[in-house]
Amino acid sequence: MENGIVKSVSKSSTHTFNKYTCDSINLLTGLGVEGDAHMGATVKHRSRVRKDPGQPNLRQVHLIHSELFEELKLKGFQVEDGQMGENITTMGIELLHLPKDTILTIGTKVKVKLTGLRNPCNQINSIQKGLMNAVLDKDEEGNIIRKSGVMGIVLEGGKIKKGDTIKVELPKEPHIKLERV
Repeated sequence: MENGIVKSVSKSSTHTFNKYTCDSINLLTGLGVEGDAHMGATVKHRSRVRKDPGQPNLRQVHLIHSELFEELKLKGFQVEDGQMGENITTMGIELLHLPKDTILTIGTKVKVKLTGLRNPCNQINSIQKGLMNAVLDKDEEGNIIRKSGVMGIVLEGGKIKKGDTIKVELPKEPHIKLERV
């Protein structure tokens, strides 16, 4: 299985759409990114809190592949690391093609289990008009393809930083395709 690296790490203590790059982030087991507004055992995304504040937080960590930014650049968009709300910007891993429950080992000990796809919202157009449509596509059957990253939960915490390796561990088969969470 392919391995990759951490291109950058980001967080925000408030519910801003974008996050701010920093030297390192500390992931806390079962909670998410220390100091990030979306950290917690129960859901923190405001729209989901309104529906059911007690539901488990399956969106503790947001990862985006930096290759998406290159794809967007070819379409005339300029997106920087952290600007789409991700905590971890990766290089060298096709995140969108990984199955549910894939475990990413980041650095020597941090483990993040993938729970699903990030569903982009209209706030993404605040970065640049038309960006929402640029991160959505359709397959041959007309199903929506969401390109704005994956979400995960922290199985084992620790500090991660730019340049850390990411090892991919697939779950047992049959593999379940990532769906929006």
